[in-house]
Amino acid sequence: MDQLNASIAQGKNHVPCVLTIAGSDSGAGAGIQADLKTFAALGVYGLSALTAITAQNTRGVRAALELPPELIEAQIDAVLEDFGANAAKTGMLASTPLITVVAGRVQHWKLRLVVDPVMVAKSGDSLLHPAAVDTLRTVLLPLAEVITPNLPEAEALTGRRIETLADMRAAAHALYDLGPRHVVIKGGHRATEPVDIYFDGVRWVELHAERIATRHTHGTGCTFSAAITAFLARDYTVEQAVREAKQFVTGAIRYAPGLGQGHGPLAHFWQWSVAAQQKASER
Repeated sequence: MDQLNASIAQGKNHVPCVLTIAGSDSGAGAGIQADLKTFAALGVYGLSALTAITAQNTRGVRAALELPPELIEAQIDAVLEDFGANAAKTGMLASTPLITVVAGRVQHWKLRLVVDPVMVAKSGDSLLHPAAVDTLRTVLLPLAEVITPNLPEAEALTGRRIETLADMRAAAHALYDLGPRHVVIKGGHRATEPVDIYFDGVRWVELHAERIATRHTHGTGCTFSAAITAFLARDYTVEQAVREAKQFVTGAIRYAPGLGQGHGPLAHFWQWSVAAQQKASER
């Protein structure tokens, strides 16, 4: 936030630009909307290329429409020709044609890429055609700087059952062998303590966090991957970016506004709210 405000105040074009290539969430808790809020909260300028339009709220997805691959390509080229991007992320890529065109533009623009392999919405609705899983595995993952699957996504991508930390490590190694330079498997679906596993081909890091008792967790995966992307654009190392992103998401869950009747959205600007409250208490 300070970096963004300082750059604007000085009239300088030094704000890092980041691109999200993902679907739209009409409830604004996940997808493009969550990504752009995360980017703004973390002091980078967000660009977007929509891959799909969904009709959804906190209770479920009612309808979804994929956009034509040529329109997705045009969006990516339009913003990158003008703004450029220090880093990019992908979210909902529902089909093989969409994955293929995005992979082609990632290679063309030599993007530093974070892949969130979105497969299922928080409500349980499918967001990826089963036939496209192999395309995601073989075409897009090898281009990624970082991938951030949750446990069900890691199981689908590796064909392995994941129940223990040892299983998570084995799955992370299998995913690393597909080509991404860094793998983060999110452990929030574990019944016990949520632990994420980070692997860079050499080092293993366990990232622990408290489990917050709440149903307001819609968009946690999108927000996490967007935060990693933002921190990478601000020249954090990958491990630092992952650690900072986890702290950011934990805070966003803790201060969630409690909206909706199902899985509610996060508080993407929680740091601003906390800072404002602290200033008010000091008066």
